[in-house]
Amino acid sequence: MTDLELTVHAAHEAGKLLREHFGSEAVVDEASHHDIKLALDKQSQDLIQSILLTARPDDAFYGEEGIGGKQDAERQWIVDPIDGTVNYFYGIPHFCVSIALRVGEEIVLGVIHDPIVGETWTVEKGAPPMLDGKPIRCSQRSKLEESVLFIGCGKDEEALRLGLERFRKASVRARKMRMMGSAALGLAYIATGRLDAYVESRISLWDIAAGKLLVEAAGGKVDLGPSTKEDSWSIVATNGRIPIEEIL
Repeated sequence: MTDLELTVHAAHEAGKLLREHFGSEAVVDEASHHDIKLALDKQSQDLIQSILLTARPDDAFYGEEGIGGKQDAERQWIVDPIDGTVNYFYGIPHFCVSIALRVGEEIVLGVIHDPIVGETWTVEKGAPPMLDGKPIRCSQRSKLEESVLFIGCGKDEEALRLGLERFRKASVRARKMRMMGSAALGLAYIATGRLDAYVESRISLWDIAAGKLLVEAAGGKVDLGPSTKEDSWSIVATNGRIPIEEIL
C-alpha cells in the first residue's frame, strides 16, 4: 500500500467512526468558553495513529491530541482527527479529518476527508491535487468584489481584534464573507474553487498542513505569518489571483 493509499484508508476509517456517532450525544472531555474537546477527538486520533503506525512503525506521529511513534524519525504524520469539533458537537455537518505527511521540513502528502458529504481531497508533492480522483484548480476570480472569503478569528484578545478588523475591511468589498469553523475544509474549498481566500490570525499546524499543500498544488498561494505560539501562525491563503494586500 502506498503512502497515499494508506492515508486515504486511515482518513476514511476515522470518517466512518465520526459519521456513526454524529447526531448522538457526545462526551465532552474538556470545555472552555471558546472551545470543546470530545472523547471522539481522542478516539479518532487513536484509530488513525494505529492504522498509520502499524503500517509505518518507524515513523513519528504528531496530532492535535498528542504525539506517538519515533519522534526523531524523518517522516512525521500530522493529524487533526476532527477539524471542526465545535460544529460536530452542535450537530453542524461541517467538519473533516485532516492528515499530512512531512518528510524532513517538507509536507509531501495531504488528505482531507469530509465524512458527511463524502468528499475526499488528496495531494502529493509534484502531482495534481484531486477531489474524489478528479483534478481540481483554484478559481480564476481576480477581483475582490467577485470573491467569497473565509475569515477565522483567534480566541485571545489580540488575535480576535485583528481578525475582526480584517473581517470589517474585507467585507465592505468582497461579494460574501463566511465563518465556517473548519480551516482544513476552508483550504480544500479554495483548492476546489468554491472559496477564493482564507484569513485567520492564529491557526495550528495540524489544521493547515494538508490544506496548504492542496491549495498550492491547485495554483493558489499560502502565506504564513509569525505567532508567539509554537507550531501556530497567522495565515492568508488565496486562489493566487486575489491580491493579498486588498484582503489585509
